[in-house]
Amino acid sequence: MNWTELLTREMTATYQTTDNMVAMLKDSDLDWKPATGKNWMTVGQLLAHINTSCGMCCQGFVTGDWGVPEGSGDCDAEQEPQMPTAEQMDAVASVAEARKALAADRKLALQMLEKAGENNLATLKSAAPWDPNNQLILGHHLLHMVNHLASHKSQLFYYLKLMGHKVDTMALWGM
Repeated sequence: MNWTELLTREMTATYQTTDNMVAMLKDSDLDWKPATGKNWMTVGQLLAHINTSCGMCCQGFVTGDWGVPEGSGDCDAEQEPQMPTAEQMDAVASVAEARKALAADRKLALQMLEKAGENNLATLKSAAPWDPNNQLILGHHLLHMVNHLASHKSQLFYYLKLMGHKVDTMALWGM
């Protein structure tokens, strides 16, 4: 298996499973967040973040274009890395908007994978803007971005459970 095949499989599965869980939500769920603790994103903020957590960052690694929407956090190369508080984060206005944006981010991620090419995925080294002293090959960086999406997919899974939605391990793994 090569980087292109591995990343295509991981992206496809992770985006599809995430979309399946987003489809379980209603617009009335978007303001929900856990009742205890601090600095929790609302469902709407989590969905907005999910929609920029993979493809847009893959674009940054492949093209050097790190332009991301205000409030999305993780991939902003223009300033010192810092995570915004939940209150500073943008939110989606509807589940339909979130699903459309997720589909667009998936398309972008797959386009960037194709644009990169297998040779660059296996050999081109760079550092992430938020970790300038850690050079990795491009394929490894893109795998980290898929893992970023997968982490927030898991967060959405637990939000759904806490909200009382009927989800189980099969939903988490897309089965």
